[in-house]
Amino acid sequence: MAPNRLGLVQVYTGNGKGKTSASLGLSLRAIGQGFSTYVIQFMKSGDSGELFSVKKYIPNFKIAQFGKDALLDKQMKMFEFDGKGKLEGTDGRFLFLPDTAEKEPARRALEHASNVINSGKYDLIVLDEINCALDKGLIEVDAVLKLLNEKPENVEIILTGRNAPAEIVEKADYVSEIKEIKHPWSQGIGARRGIEY
Repeated sequence: MAPNRLGLVQVYTGNGKGKTSASLGLSLRAIGQGFSTYVIQFMKSGDSGELFSVKKYIPNFKIAQFGKDALLDKQMKMFEFDGKGKLEGTDGRFLFLPDTAEKEPARRALEHASNVINSGKYDLIVLDEINCALDKGLIEVDAVLKLLNEKPENVEIILTGRNAPAEIVEKADYVSEIKEIKHPWSQGIGARRGIEY
């Protein structure tokens, strides 16, 4: 692989805050260099600051959600820049539902990821919270490894979420573990708009 080509696999894992934030920051950097980005959010259904930013300001950046409530709404929630209107039904939080309720949405998210990765339309693809879906047994590690092994060579993939399986860590070219040292939740401070969502 040429030194300036895309095509590596990155993992952001660990129990600290910032895994999704890091992947979104890298996505923004890629867009600034002319690359197209697609974020697929496993187990997320609510609205968050990144959805508003993409909707209002960022071309060539798509986010699709595959939490249970997103599937009930429109089979998935899709957010992309179109210069029109505001996001409907915004309540300022992500919803994490019981594992059994998330199994079918996670399966659909993986199927969608396969289609997006193999479409040839996107340079950087983020599989947000996929490690959590793997850890909970909602999707199979072998299926994700197959996807990574068969991806087009010029597509960069980022997998986020706690508890990345050892097989995924082994497969990755980059692995960053974000460790919690201190978090305001332990002081009773809840999720804050614009910071946690």
